[in-house]
Amino acid sequence: MKTSAARRVFVVCNTVLLLVVAVICIAPFVNLLAISFSDKVSVAAGDVTFYPIGFTTVAYEFITNTAKFTQSLVVSFERVALGVPVNLLLIVLTAYPLSKSVREFHARHIFSWFFVVTILFNAGLIPTYMVVRYTGLIDSIWSLVLPTSVPVFSVLVAMNFMRSLPKEMEEAAYIDGANHVQTLVRVILPVSAPTIATVTLFSFVAHWNSWFDGMIYMNKIEHYPLQTYLHTVVVNPAEFLRANTDLTGNLAKYLTLISHRTTGAAQMFLAMIPVLVVYPYLQKYFTTGLVMGSVKG
Repeated sequence: MKTSAARRVFVVCNTVLLLVVAVICIAPFVNLLAISFSDKVSVAAGDVTFYPIGFTTVAYEFITNTAKFTQSLVVSFERVALGVPVNLLLIVLTAYPLSKSVREFHARHIFSWFFVVTILFNAGLIPTYMVVRYTGLIDSIWSLVLPTSVPVFSVLVAMNFMRSLPKEMEEAAYIDGANHVQTLVRVILPVSAPTIATVTLFSFVAHWNSWFDGMIYMNKIEHYPLQTYLHTVVVNPAEFLRANTDLTGNLAKYLTLISHRTTGAAQMFLAMIPVLVVYPYLQKYFTTGLVMGSVKG
């Protein structure tokens, strides 16, 4: 097939535009990476752009060279390993009945408004803390998992996808003698892989990036998840060093070689690594979801 001149111009312009957008998106991350590997003086002078000046790894040594860093990393992985499956289970069990019509699920409107209210109104920090405290979850990994076990936005995403599926699929399963649980497990979930992948990514990122709940519900620094630990490092590095006996001998060295910007940049990259590793594996499901949506019906 011959390509017209207008089509060639469009392809060139589109390619240039997308390259510019890609550079704009990637440039800040490259700058942060360069800052994290640069010395304190060069960063303070504003000389660092897209490559390190005075290359040093002291910012990463400062953050990772403690036993508490390893402990916080284990806590974060434990939180993700518990939180994501709990989220997925409750999302599916909530979205499936809500995807039914009022004729099939008579209390649908009541439960729908119940979840809408939780989006519009929040009980506040103190009541939430009191609930966690009096249920005995303080200083427990479950205090990081259970309070956010039903992400309503993810429920809405899964519910809308299930509602868009052809009713004939479920009717065929019912004719074959399947009950609701069998229909959900054998019919609905296999075709919901794109949505499951999406809400899995949402849950993973939410659990991995959360730091405030660790600050509130954990009384000991060894129980902090990674993000809470890194927040402590960046906000008050001097006090953090004094609290770590394995680093107090090098206190003067670290305080003269690092700055808030270098440790902050290092923190961001350490926090992004798991998400950057997981996302490429879920990308194919997003593409599959687009294809399914285009051929449906």
